[in-house]
Amino acid sequence: MTPTFDRMTFCIHTFGCQMNKHDSERIAGMLEGLGASMVETIEEADIVVFMTCCVREAADVRLYGQVASLKNVPLRAGTPLSKRIVAVGGCIGQRDGEKLTEQLPHLDVVFGTHNLGSLPGLLSAAVADGAHHVEVLESSADFPTTLPTAREHSWAAWLPITVGCDNFCSYCIVPYVRGREKSRTLEDIAEEARGYVEAGVREITLLGQNVNSYGRDLYGEPRFVDVLDAVDATGIERLRFATSHPKDLTDEVIARFGTLRSLMPALHLPAQSGSDRILAAMNRRYTREHYLGLIAKLREACPGIALSTDIIVGFPGETEEDFLQTLSLVEEVGYSQVFTFIYSKREGTPAAKLVDDTPREVIQERFDRLVEAVQRCAYEANQAELGKVVDVLVEGVSKRDGTMLAGKSPKNQTVHAPLPEGRSVDELVGAVVPVRVDEARTWYLAGTVADGGVTRP
Repeated sequence: MTPTFDRMTFCIHTFGCQMNKHDSERIAGMLEGLGASMVETIEEADIVVFMTCCVREAADVRLYGQVASLKNVPLRAGTPLSKRIVAVGGCIGQRDGEKLTEQLPHLDVVFGTHNLGSLPGLLSAAVADGAHHVEVLESSADFPTTLPTAREHSWAAWLPITVGCDNFCSYCIVPYVRGREKSRTLEDIAEEARGYVEAGVREITLLGQNVNSYGRDLYGEPRFVDVLDAVDATGIERLRFATSHPKDLTDEVIARFGTLRSLMPALHLPAQSGSDRILAAMNRRYTREHYLGLIAKLREACPGIALSTDIIVGFPGETEEDFLQTLSLVEEVGYSQVFTFIYSKREGTPAAKLVDDTPREVIQERFDRLVEAVQRCAYEANQAELGKVVDVLVEGVSKRDGTMLAGKSPKNQTVHAPLPEGRSVDELVGAVVPVRVDEARTWYLAGTVADGGVTRP
């Protein structure tokens, strides 16, 4: 029997990567389709779903703290339930399964990364009998795109092209909780993209743990460049993708940054380290020289391309010399944005067995030096935009000032501009407006809407 959630409310707390955000949209689509209403806060919610990430230890700590705190949050007035239903999914759900209910007795439902579609039934059973319900599968025959979606924004869409990962970087838990890499067919991807364009979506972001290796399992060789061509052919206005592994970034894909109309001039290319010794220990399967060669090719194909990356500080055995090579890589590339992390040991990964006696204060000091370099590079990269007019996809208003529009440039920079006179926020959200850049800070650009106009309403 199909479960129903009439008169019930739910909220979803999402940790981690874009794939988790997309999975949360799938969950919202399922629950809304069965009669539930999404709310913003736990206090308003009858059902609380945590979509979790276990890439770093901090995410575990946050999850356990937030779930434990729900014991003290009273139910809303008018709820049809006698108790709030709490569910944990995503990577921690996949990894820990039944153990979660042992450590968090008031947790009702646990599900994994391979069975999003089971959640309504699990929730319904928990409502009916008040017992724990846990279902974690090792793999799935179905791609999650068969599930309904409630997108966060009408003008933007995530479009997963693969799930899982075959890279097995020595520090990374993802292959163990997301499974082996599995690609959708090219035809299926193109059909979904066409549907989004017909629905008025302006920006599509292709998703995968390693989009560059797309198709190897289906076609015997990577065919990511064919995905880019097919989605561009739908007429989509803006096209992005994440995440890209350097070892699989081909010359053909690089060339598309200079030839595809829709492909935005921005790329996230995780380096993780600038030291060949550490890269080998991480099982990244490329060298510093190879990585810098990719950067040179990207800038030749698309001068001015905005580059971002991930860097890990404090990998076991990292010396000062290793760190200095990472620091010099950041300064040589001149990234627009860097996501910096202190190494977090994940049980079950090869790196977890490595012994490291580097004092924590040394690692923190290196991290602080890296952050200073990152901020300096980001500030310098943004100076190139001063005086230019950039097309900004408006996402809403600034969190600090409701009279300031906020959106993203083609290079994925955050841009602020005063709301033009006579225009409302509602009519501009999802529109592309030209903004003349008058100010370039480290993490954002600011300016005015050129001629008060809207290039593409």
